[in-house]
This record gives sequence, structure tokens and C-alpha cells, in this order.
Amino acid sequence: MEQQNQSLALQQAFLNARSFNKFQDKAIPEELIHKLYDVLKWGPTSMNSQPARFVFIQSAEAKQKLLPTLMESNQEKTKQAPLTVIVAQDMQFYQNIKQQFPAYDATELFASNVSLAESTAFRNSSLQGGYLIIAARLLGLDVGVMSGFNPQAVNEAFFPEGRWQVNFIANIGYGDESGNHPRGPRLSFDEVAKIL
Repeated sequence: MEQQNQSLALQQAFLNARSFNKFQDKAIPEELIHKLYDVLKWGPTSMNSQPARFVFIQSAEAKQKLLPTLMESNQEKTKQAPLTVIVAQDMQFYQNIKQQFPAYDATELFASNVSLAESTAFRNSSLQGGYLIIAARLLGLDVGVMSGFNPQAVNEAFFPEGRWQVNFIANIGYGDESGNHPRGPRLSFDEVAKIL
């Protein structure tokens, strides 16, 4: 039974999952958005830094604010998606690190080294964005990730104070397969990996 459950989870999270461009006209309840975060937050980050910040966009007003920052090819799919999330990074994530990682107070380590703080924020918020995708799929949702946007415009529209900065954007909902392209091939193990 455990092996069967593992197989089903792998299919749902990876093997049968697709990136969606079109979604059903079906709202995502707020409780499910909270549950999505409550699952993804358990994914590991270095020093438990948790630098990702999430702006979940549902309202027409917030969508209208976001749309001009996107590449034209991403605007219609985002307008139609029931939920869009800006995965951002808190550039001062280390302000909370003493509580999050009590084994070692790294506040000054990051505060005194901007490049280390920036790379840590980017790397680990990217990880957390990946956890969001997998968690959403395991909760029965579908996701379409986008990097086609103007980062400066997104930051000016949503994060004018400058502390948070966009990493990437994703549409979330119940997928409509009619908007899918044929599934693209993946590189083989031998093309991308070595065992030393």
C-alpha cells in the first residue's frame, strides 16, 4: 500500500503533471491558499532562512495592476487564471533568523555581507517556489510558471519600499487541458548528470 501511495504521489507531483496555460472557471477557496502555504513552509532552506514571500492575487483590481508588467504572451492566461502568485524574496530575511535558526545567530553575517544575503535570498526563495509548485499539485491544483515579466515594473507596482523583490510568478488553478501544448521531451540522465 505504501509503495502504491508513493507511486500515486510521484505521478501527481511529477510524472503526469503538466504546466498549464489555461484554467477552468473555478475559484480557489481562501482556506486552500492557506493550506498550500502551510504545506510548502516545511520544505528545507539553508539555515532555515525562509526568505520567500508570497503575494496571492485573486481580485480583478490586483490582476489589473499586475498585467502590464507581464510579457504580452502571459497576459491573457494570467487574466483568466483564478489565482496568480508572485514568489518574492525578502532581502532582509535575516532579521528573523535568530528565531528561525536558534543554533546560530547569523543576523550580522548576512547584514554585513550584501552579496551573501542576496544570493541566499534568491537561492532559497527559488527552492520555496519549487515547494509551492509541488505542494499545489499534491493538493489537486495545477500550476503554470512564468519568468516572462519586467522585474523592475513588478517591484515598483507591488514592492515600492524595496525590501521584497520578485523572483518569479505562477498561475494556479484547476487546469484545462485544452490549453496544453504537446509535452516536451526531457534531457536524459547521461546528458545532464555524472556519478563520481
